[in-house]
Amino acid sequence: MNSLIFLCLFMTYTTEQVVFDFNKNTDLRKWYQTNDDVMGGISTSKMSLDENGNGVFSGIVSLENNGGFAMTRLPLNMELKEGAAKIVLQVKGDGKNYQLRIKSDRSQQFWYVQFFKTTNKMETIEIPLKDFYASFRGRKLNLGNFSTNKIKEIAILIGNKKKEEFELTIDKISIY
Repeated sequence: MNSLIFLCLFMTYTTEQVVFDFNKNTDLRKWYQTNDDVMGGISTSKMSLDENGNGVFSGIVSLENNGGFAMTRLPLNMELKEGAAKIVLQVKGDGKNYQLRIKSDRSQQFWYVQFFKTTNKMETIEIPLKDFYASFRGRKLNLGNFSTNKIKEIAILIGNKKKEEFELTIDKISIY
């Protein structure tokens, strides 16, 4: 009986919540881009689908006109299941650093942020939810780390303080 209880508890706390699973029929209009052009920069980015149905976030980051970032965003209305502990990305990158960003309220002016580094192979990246810290325009805020049970928006940003082309292939984003 104890084994059955343990199994039920294990299944409860390891249940996957799919944030987004790209496929050939994905409607990319749910994703939108916010680049440094909102403050005078000239960086560009887009979301597209590759031949396998994966999402591809790509573009050019420019430092001209005080620019330096590109971001793709997805509004959500997700309540996290009890015991949710991490965001899991299935991605193929380009060896560059990216930020995963989440908001617990659409009206909040800041993001909860964590960095991740990519390779040129499809990989699984796990980021504990408790490690996401509050940040506003690149500055860490004196607020507690992410600790709510809601995610209202998720984003991926590149802003490595250098001019660069980038391409991040995204298969799936989940929460466990």
